[in-house]
Amino acid sequence: MRKILVTGALGQIGSELTNKLRGIYGSNNVIASNRRKKEGHEELIEAGPFEILDINDGEELLKITKRYNINTIINLAAILSAIGEERPLDCWNVNMNGLINVLEIGKQTKSQIYTPSSIAAFGPTTPPDKTPQDTIQRPNTMYGVTKVAGELLCDYYFEKFGVDTRGVRFPGLISYKTLPGGGTTDYAVHIYYDAIKQKEYTSFIDKGTKMDMMYMPDALDAIIDLMEADPSKLIHRNAFNISAMSFDPEELADSIRKEIPGFKLNYDVDPVRQSIADSWPNSLDDTAAREEWGWNPKYDLDTMTHDMISKLKIKLNK
Repeated sequence: MRKILVTGALGQIGSELTNKLRGIYGSNNVIASNRRKKEGHEELIEAGPFEILDINDGEELLKITKRYNINTIINLAAILSAIGEERPLDCWNVNMNGLINVLEIGKQTKSQIYTPSSIAAFGPTTPPDKTPQDTIQRPNTMYGVTKVAGELLCDYYFEKFGVDTRGVRFPGLISYKTLPGGGTTDYAVHIYYDAIKQKEYTSFIDKGTKMDMMYMPDALDAIIDLMEADPSKLIHRNAFNISAMSFDPEELADSIRKEIPGFKLNYDVDPVRQSIADSWPNSLDDTAAREEWGWNPKYDLDTMTHDMISKLKIKLNK
């Protein structure tokens, strides 16, 4: 029986993943943890075991792991790209020192470790279209640096100590349930809220800027499917490209207009986030994930937009 610890469980991914995992493995077998409690997450906190945990506190992490007999850790505690540029030392401390603590626990307890990488692991010299699974990685953001280092570190712990490490390179993630937490692709969530509330949105990402994106249900399936995949078939393990769709702000606006006619898109470009977006690939080649563990996303741009707007109208009482 899996006993799963989710770090960063109240974040954008963690809050949805924890509920899905509890539905699959049982509420008492999925322990949610976060650096602090957050308003609006009371139901998740009360639905199963919850622990306050700073990922940089290795002693407390070990205590929690032993207390619940954890054998699987899904490490989602991280500082994302835009905030990482504002606080680069904090980004390194959380993303790298926290990961080291998790990997050390994996080594001691023989736990499976899942920690996501990101499209940010690539950089301006990476081939931008259908970016290969194995290619040059020279990111120019602290977040990207931590993701490349994290991929290598997880590879090291697998090769050197036999820790069952796994992970994917997530593109931008879009969800109607939880707002994102300071990433470059956040516009692709906020645009839906403003489209419903005022039929207008001002994008901080410039027109023509394509980025890989994914709807959250597909992202959650990716984590669980890879976690359950036959280890003998995994070649890349900690850095699978996964992709569902690639679009720019204008294409997203056109999709929204199919649901909300008259929607207007404006621009007020944020130079910091734009420079980050410009350094990332336009699209990823996810052949390795499809071949090694059967990755197959269910949502494209229009099906995602239809579902987002339908669910948000209910959420926002519109």
